[in-house]
Amino acid sequence: MGTSTITSAWVAGWAVSRSTPAPVVEPWGYRIDVGLSGHVFRHVLPEPDEPSVRKLCETVTEPGAWLKVPAPPERVAEWITPGWTVPDDPGFMTFREPRPSAVPVPPDGYTVRTETRGGLFLVRVAAPDGSPAARGQVATTGEGATRDSATHVGAARAGATAVVDQVETWPHHRRRGLGRLVMRTLETAAAEAGATTGVLSATRDGLPLYTSLGWRLQGPLTGVVRGTDG
Repeated sequence: MGTSTITSAWVAGWAVSRSTPAPVVEPWGYRIDVGLSGHVFRHVLPEPDEPSVRKLCETVTEPGAWLKVPAPPERVAEWITPGWTVPDDPGFMTFREPRPSAVPVPPDGYTVRTETRGGLFLVRVAAPDGSPAARGQVATTGEGATRDSATHVGAARAGATAVVDQVETWPHHRRRGLGRLVMRTLETAAAEAGATTGVLSATRDGLPLYTSLGWRLQGPLTGVVRGTDG
């Protein structure tokens, strides 16, 4: 899969995962109305270049607007106009074929809960005292995907893409294998749902875990945010 195809699949799954309206197709890519403070909406450009990024930056002036661009941050920084900032939290697009695998046993005292809700398959790990310890979720989208399964993301025919999102381990519970447990659970659910491709946007901190589990690096995914000044 090319970068543009993977990015488009990620956009569709991200919208399902975050319960936003469906992405709107634009000449340069997609717009998603997020509706959060500091993240009003985002524009995603699957095939970015300097003219398209610069024109969008000049056109969009609302604080809290974001761009997501599959290009290196140092290059994107040369394309943007005053008022836009590239945060110091580089992202990376990764992918792999979901496969069922043995899910690690949680550490003593930890409990795992899974559920399907609104087209998502969710994993929640609780600490011995019941507080949140780790989490993650996956949405299956694309050709042939449906969301009527009672147990997993949804029944899907070949061609569906599973988009993994919001994988997180709370600081006091790291280095106990919880991230691996969450990821293996999500990958197995996606494979059993029939997804043929998995897509995941990784942070700098999360990338080593995902690559150790067989996720392949597609390339950078740079975020750009519009500030209140400029």
